[in-house]
Amino acid sequence: MQDLREIEAIKQLKYKYLRCVDLKRWDELRECFAEDATSAYGDGQYSFRGREQIMEFLIARMDRPTFITFHHCHHPEIQLTSSTTAVGIWAMEGMGIDLQAGTINHCAAYYHDEYVQRNGQWQIALTGYDYLYDAVQSLADTPSLRLTQNRFAK
Repeated sequence: MQDLREIEAIKQLKYKYLRCVDLKRWDELRECFAEDATSAYGDGQYSFRGREQIMEFLIARMDRPTFITFHHCHHPEIQLTSSTTAVGIWAMEGMGIDLQAGTINHCAAYYHDEYVQRNGQWQIALTGYDYLYDAVQSLADTPSLRLTQNRFAK
């Protein structure tokens, strides 16, 4: 039963990570990472060492009112590897609308994560994904598409 509780806590961590990325809640997102976390986003193209380097990358890339994202992860395969470590694979689907560039990006990938429990809290020790596909479409190709809501627009 305890293993199921730990797996659920890891799921909640991943869901928080995704929510904070999409809502640009950088202080909350920082809590998701171990201080010595590493990342390998986009087939390893964006690899960083340490929570602060990861956060700098995510903020620089995503903290614009003209860039709106959603990320959904599902089908978690989580394995506890010790009482304080775990690994996980997640199917991910994401979309980004970049109003400045005039594009919509849609992708699917598999996250490969490692988790560590410190002071009773699970954190991401390693995260990254390998694409199944990544597609970009110009908003000019769809002239009828209008963005009617943007929570980040002032």
